[in-house]
Amino acid sequence: CHLIHYLRLSHHLIVLNYLICTFDKLKDVSSEDIKITDAVFDGVEVRVFEPPAKGDESLKRSIVYIHGGGWALASARTSLYNNLCRIMAESLNAVVVSVEYRLVPEVCFPEQYHDALRATKHFLQPDVLAEYSVDPSRIAISGDSAGGNLAAAVCQQLSKEEDLAVRPKLQALIYPVLQAFDFNTPSYQQNMNMPVLPRSVMIHYWIDYFNGNYDLAHELLVNNHTALNVGRALSFRARLNWTSLLPASFKKNYKPVVQSTGTAAIVEQLPALLDVRAVPLLADDATLARQPRTYVLTCENDVLRDDGAMYAKRLQHAGVPVTLDHFHDCFHGCMIFTVWPTDFSAGVQTRNSYIKWLDENL
Repeated sequence: CHLIHYLRLSHHLIVLNYLICTFDKLKDVSSEDIKITDAVFDGVEVRVFEPPAKGDESLKRSIVYIHGGGWALASARTSLYNNLCRIMAESLNAVVVSVEYRLVPEVCFPEQYHDALRATKHFLQPDVLAEYSVDPSRIAISGDSAGGNLAAAVCQQLSKEEDLAVRPKLQALIYPVLQAFDFNTPSYQQNMNMPVLPRSVMIHYWIDYFNGNYDLAHELLVNNHTALNVGRALSFRARLNWTSLLPASFKKNYKPVVQSTGTAAIVEQLPALLDVRAVPLLADDATLARQPRTYVLTCENDVLRDDGAMYAKRLQHAGVPVTLDHFHDCFHGCMIFTVWPTDFSAGVQTRNSYIKWLDENL
């Protein structure tokens, strides 16, 4: 049974990787002469997108972008993300820094997080911002899926560092993955077999990110790792109680899956399951209250829909201005699929809404 499960997951990842490599052969899309350079920020590779200077204009706004792919796939250099960042740079007349963090299996948590944090902190230095003609008061941190996870974690850490001269004005999270506490939220139940990101594949990504054993997959799936007898998990339970954090339209008729007796050893084997650097939704209220104005994009046909919705609600409760941008007919990963032969209307719709929010708020 475990072998069959592993083979199915491996096949899914092989297909995803094949699609990414295939799309990488597509031409870049841009109508402007965006300058693209590769650089190294504090040991981390980045790709910088700079729009052309326009006469006597003042300093530009900027976005630090962290790509998705389950901490294991894709790249700042693939056509899919190259196109997205070029269009962002052009549409917003902004400098976009796309972070090329290291991937599973080369490294596991917390290295991806450290890469994203180091690159971002390097860029936020006043002399580096001056080099790229960036306005220090108009910087956003953003990312999609696993990149949204890293963006949220980086923002939380930056908010705790008292000696920073420059802080992000905004964070923009696109269908972010934010918790590994409950794999039976309504969206996980509703979309458990949804293409692109089935529940079993998301659990597989988490296990790989934490360098864990696939034998734990079933126990995670039924929430044995956060059962009522797992003492280390108890204090976090209220922070993602979806019965109070989600709107009725999301909850529908789904019931919580809470085991009375589970396996405490799972958290001992994978302590990162309860590490806020990996699971930003578990952050305390004081940390959330320090976050910048936030945009969260969610899709109905996505196991991660409720992660984003719960984070938005908790930020609102903490006093942070939040825009929850929900798309009823869209699916996980759709924003990067905007180039033929995958020029989906869902991709264009979500991308345009995201860029519009950045344009109005950054």
